[in-house]
Amino acid sequence: MTSTEPELATGVHREVADVHGVPASALVAEAARPRAVIVALHGGATTSTYFDHPGHPRLSLLRTASAAGFTVIALDRPGYGSSAGHDEHLQTAEQRTDFAFAAVDTLLGDRDGGLGVFLWAHSAGCELTVRMASDPRGAGLLGVELAGMGRTHHPKVLTAMEEWRRDPGRTRPDLRSALWDPPHAYPPDVYGGHGIGATSPSYEGRRADWHDEFARLAARVPVPVHITLAEYEQVWTNGPEGLADLASMFTGSPRLVLHEQAGAGHNTSVSRTALAYHLHVLAFVEECALGVPALSSERGHRDG
Repeated sequence: MTSTEPELATGVHREVADVHGVPASALVAEAARPRAVIVALHGGATTSTYFDHPGHPRLSLLRTASAAGFTVIALDRPGYGSSAGHDEHLQTAEQRTDFAFAAVDTLLGDRDGGLGVFLWAHSAGCELTVRMASDPRGAGLLGVELAGMGRTHHPKVLTAMEEWRRDPGRTRPDLRSALWDPPHAYPPDVYGGHGIGATSPSYEGRRADWHDEFARLAARVPVPVHITLAEYEQVWTNGPEGLADLASMFTGSPRLVLHEQAGAGHNTSVSRTALAYHLHVLAFVEECALGVPALSSERGHRDG
């Protein structure tokens, strides 16, 4: 059962679905006869508004993708949006994965799903996406986009963490600059997360073993994978080295596409070049919907 709340703006509205007694909220933009459905999963300390920033329709994944013929469901991840405060039902990774699958199924309902579902994730949302894509229930996905994630932290973050470990009395390092620098990569009223901030659920501070598990699950993803790192990424190692490191883990994927987004900071979908980024990945979604096989040069990424 779903309920529709008042429309936020033309073409985008918020919906809330009941998932075994826990509300799951999402921003939805529908195409009349969709090529496919994109399920977008935001990162930490924000909500689905990350994909439809207030006052910046040009940066909106929902508006751009729906105009291109894709229905978009930007789900508030477990513990965010309407499910905030329901921690007792979302403590384990298995609970959160089950919640996400059920929420997507309920929100899709009897909507036209086109040629299938594509998962599009940013930063901390990549964890849930990899869990879903490596699960048997995710075998039929068209593909996934993973942006703003990595295995090795950027030297800027490593330095801050090392200084904190040497002096436990210090306040835990503020990673705001790594998340949002450089300022010129964002519109002034977007820089710093204005208008899209949210409190992170407690479980997001208890994932110390995720990187080992990530490598194990990544190898089990059986669908095409697109990976994006920003030109100015400062949380994770970026550039060819960072992209190649991530690609090396997806040994079961039939196609890997690696992309460095020019002019973007860590938060690619609200950077000034967000439209260029969204159009680039939407081309990949279209190729996945058509079943386009990997190019020889893309297969070389894996071999190299």
